[in-house]
Amino acid sequence: MKTPAIEIHGLKKSFEDVQALDGIDLTINQGQFFGLLGPNGAGKTTIINILTGLVIRQEGSTKIFGQDTVKDYRFTRAKIGIAAQELSIDWFFPIEKLLTFHAGYYGISKNLAQEKVTDILDRLGLTEKRNTRLRQLSGGMKRRYQLAKALVHDPDIIILDEPTAGVDVQLRHELWDYLRQLHEEGKTILLTTHYIEEAELLCERVAIINKGKIIKEGSPKDLTLQLGQAGITIYLSGWQDSNNHLLDDFTFTHENGRLHFSVTDPEQDMPTIISILAQEGCHIQSVKTDKSSLEDVFLNLTGEGIN
Repeated sequence: MKTPAIEIHGLKKSFEDVQALDGIDLTINQGQFFGLLGPNGAGKTTIINILTGLVIRQEGSTKIFGQDTVKDYRFTRAKIGIAAQELSIDWFFPIEKLLTFHAGYYGISKNLAQEKVTDILDRLGLTEKRNTRLRQLSGGMKRRYQLAKALVHDPDIIILDEPTAGVDVQLRHELWDYLRQLHEEGKTILLTTHYIEEAELLCERVAIINKGKIIKEGSPKDLTLQLGQAGITIYLSGWQDSNNHLLDDFTFTHENGRLHFSVTDPEQDMPTIISILAQEGCHIQSVKTDKSSLEDVFLNLTGEGIN
């Protein structure tokens, strides 16, 4: 088996009397698109800051490709590119020069850095802004710049901390498309977000974090099937209660020309149900499905909404 890209065991961190992390265990495999899902203040950014050396861990271990992030910090930090929430660079330099400087921090020569920067600016639609000072960019362009900075040294792991917070819908979808492309190229991606849709669309696996603890982990589909609720509602005529035994495999109610089924996977169960109703000569007027989301799962686990 390949060494995991990220391994976290027993990680704890407190800030004065606030327990930010309370025994986090997390493993992210190479090439995986992993989502860390939770409300603001849950501990997502603290995990990232410990992985990247910005915060000192108190207990536990953190490894990148099997190497300790403290003892082998030169190796581990070179493997990570991070698009943080906040900008912490010189606002008065053109973005092309800032990216070239950033590549130099990783030992990339000036000529090679310029080639990489030119390519990344083009891929992220920033070429026309290459000579624009960072402070003059719009909020969406600053988000693109943050992603460009994370990618300029071609890291194996890309960490994205709330990458689409505050951006418009068009840019959000453009960034999603680009992240899918990076994933297809084999990059390991760790995404923190409190946008449910973002995690459901992009991530192969998610961990739900709340109050410094991982409370559930799995694929978005598995989590919604295990913990969510779903249903199929069919409006019809011609169904007789004397035929209810034909639907003994399902939990359902029938009233006023409406059949409602409580199921875990509507797409899987619907063909069977429709077939039974059709065989009994029912006239189906409309079908509605209700599927759980990760928001429902989060509410189920914590008793509160993610936002």
